[in-house]
Amino acid sequence: MRLSYKWLSEYVDLSGITPEELADRMTTAGLEVEGIEPLAQGTNLVIGEVMECWDHPDSDHLHVTKTRIGDGEDDVLQIVCGAPNCRKGLKVIVAKIGAKLPGGTIADKPVRGQVSHGMLCSLNELGVDKKYLLESQIAGIEELPADAPVGETDVLGYLGYDDTVLDVSLTPNRADCSSMWNMAREVGAIMHRKVTWPDYEGKADVGGPTTFRVATKTPMCPAFVGKVVNHVKVGPSPKWMTQYLHAAGINSINNVVDISNFVMLETGQPLHYYDLSKLPEREITVVDDMDTKITALDGVEFDIIKGDLLITTGGEATGVAGIMGGEESMIDENTNSIFIEAAHFNHASIRHTSTRLNLMTEAAQRFTKGVEPLAREKAVARSVQLLSEYADASGFEETIYAGDEKYVPLTVTETVGHLNGLLGTEFTMDQIREVMDSLGFRPEVNGDAVTCHIPSYRTDIERPADLDEEVIRLIGFDSLKSTLPLMSATVGQLSPAQNGRRVTRNVMTAFNLHEIVSYTLVNQDYAENGFAPAGEPIALAMPMSEARKYIRSNLINSVMEVVRYNEAHSNVNNNFFEISKVYGKDAEQERLAVVLDGSLREDKLHKIDERGDFYAMKGILLAWLRKFGFTEGRVRIMENRTDTVHFHPYRSAEIWLDKNKLGVFGELHPVYAAEFDLKRVVYAELTVDPVFNTKAGKLRFAAIDRFPAVSRDIALVVDKNVTAKQLLEVVKKSGGRLVRSSSIFDIYEGEHVAEGQKSVALRIVYQAADHTLKEEEITAAHNAILAGLSKQLKAELRA
Repeated sequence: MRLSYKWLSEYVDLSGITPEELADRMTTAGLEVEGIEPLAQGTNLVIGEVMECWDHPDSDHLHVTKTRIGDGEDDVLQIVCGAPNCRKGLKVIVAKIGAKLPGGTIADKPVRGQVSHGMLCSLNELGVDKKYLLESQIAGIEELPADAPVGETDVLGYLGYDDTVLDVSLTPNRADCSSMWNMAREVGAIMHRKVTWPDYEGKADVGGPTTFRVATKTPMCPAFVGKVVNHVKVGPSPKWMTQYLHAAGINSINNVVDISNFVMLETGQPLHYYDLSKLPEREITVVDDMDTKITALDGVEFDIIKGDLLITTGGEATGVAGIMGGEESMIDENTNSIFIEAAHFNHASIRHTSTRLNLMTEAAQRFTKGVEPLAREKAVARSVQLLSEYADASGFEETIYAGDEKYVPLTVTETVGHLNGLLGTEFTMDQIREVMDSLGFRPEVNGDAVTCHIPSYRTDIERPADLDEEVIRLIGFDSLKSTLPLMSATVGQLSPAQNGRRVTRNVMTAFNLHEIVSYTLVNQDYAENGFAPAGEPIALAMPMSEARKYIRSNLINSVMEVVRYNEAHSNVNNNFFEISKVYGKDAEQERLAVVLDGSLREDKLHKIDERGDFYAMKGILLAWLRKFGFTEGRVRIMENRTDTVHFHPYRSAEIWLDKNKLGVFGELHPVYAAEFDLKRVVYAELTVDPVFNTKAGKLRFAAIDRFPAVSRDIALVVDKNVTAKQLLEVVKKSGGRLVRSSSIFDIYEGEHVAEGQKSVALRIVYQAADHTLKEEEITAAHNAILAGLSKQLKAELRA
């Protein structure tokens, strides 16, 4: 918020307080002042009059002037000026030798051989922002009125630019301070100074009967106040109003429009004035169920959809409610009658529409943050007062209302004991009452309790703790005593989840995977159409944009966006992992995503190329689970029956830990991968909570085997649907404790193998821990394995 020190002084006595002192006290009280800047600046300035002006002999654009800055003999200076509007008789701003301006210090030196004892200034050269100046003011020196007093040294005061702007950063709960009146009340409480608001009450209680009608057909507009003014005179605004608007960052347009902006800044209530003669009917209705187009005041056409709040008249849109009015009803130099609108629009609806339209106006910002419940009536009354005084307004009609919003005054009670106990202070009731009085809370003391009547503009005060905050920030945090914290001694250690994340990162990086952090907020399609959503997607009430409207319920789309981005930038071997939480309504999960796009390890010199395929992913996941102490006996790889939309139906699998399904891994479905311009990508998305929170088996240590092992290879013909896991389980079970390990080293389908069958080659290692195996022991175990395979899986030795 841009806070004018001079304007603030209209309401609060700031005598003896510099802008810097005020900024320091406001920041200490919780209203952080981020910057202090003068509206204009310059020393050693004086008002002068150009007595003579002739062309510079060595320039085609410079002028040499004789400029009078006083009545003495030495008060006529020769000054060289390059402004095209420099001429005899002009009253000007003169910067004398040694004057310090934003662009530097004025020195006494000749210009192309001609003596120049100063400079004739434009407002821009004094630091006035160009956006508040006319083209003629930017192009040349400032032309002062003919009655400007020559010799006047308080030039900035004469111009009205002797002001300082404080850039105040308001916290979200203090939307009330976006009103100058409320900010004045706050500053008065901070500085212990008297606050005086303009006498506006009752000014709107004028006017005869009206035929104008207002209505609201949506709960998003619970209150609407309007007033017809049949006669106004459009013209320039008074100088003081223009300067205050400039200080606040708003351009001056004309007296009527400026009054609407000025009242908005004073009260915090956004207003809109309609040209009454341009409204097709004498009625206004607020709706939110139209699909249409509207051209706003800035001449830009916008698409309106159902859900957007609209101001309509005669069934036609005439403004985007709470954001910007329509071009058809704008105030111009021919306007002679107006309709005043002051309404309450739902903050979430305004935020949604303004974000979608990329139209964040002053009004939209204020409605989004929240407006005082009684500000509507204040704003209409103050409008009537200023329009009558500065726009010759007359012909008022009675104020009209629509909506059912009712204001219920709030009282909050706190006790001295509870306040001091919570804050750790020893404040007295007199100190507490003084703070509440300064804030306008009208405290009533009853013993140890104080009951406060909360003003309508302090919407942030709801409970006793809020009163406690007001006391400590205004009396000062310096009053808190220094005490040592009371803490019990604890042993620092990682929680299971923290340890699990650390172990996961270590394992993944050991496999040459890079950790990524992708955006938590996604669009609706990504939230709803992902792998195994955690639950119904959660939509934000006030999203930054439609692309960031939902909290993601899965990781796959976000991770694929990262892979697509890297491929688009010609990065290869994009092997990533991410650990992140996903959310659904009443659901929260922590997930691990792993993606392999290219080679895990590549060395062209030594002809090494380890592709990131299905089996590489399987190995990574099994190694990860082993790191947590889960043996292969507790891990199952099963057919993918979870998701064949995102995963290839024949090149993916589910992975289980005990009875908990962790997720799915494998190649992505070609159709889904093509949506991200990707080809063969291997992906896994697992829920890690069971891994982090399930107790692993105890580690057992065994001595290195002393006796030799014997290995035998066999080739079996089995049904095509028999899995490797089934074969290895039968081998282990049938061979008993003599089978130290078994593995598959070849699978063949084709010539010499019947259709519907496959040939599987296994290597079985036999070993005993306490003796050297004899041939008959090995043969017995081997025959038992062959018998078991034949019986259970109908396996036959391949000839």
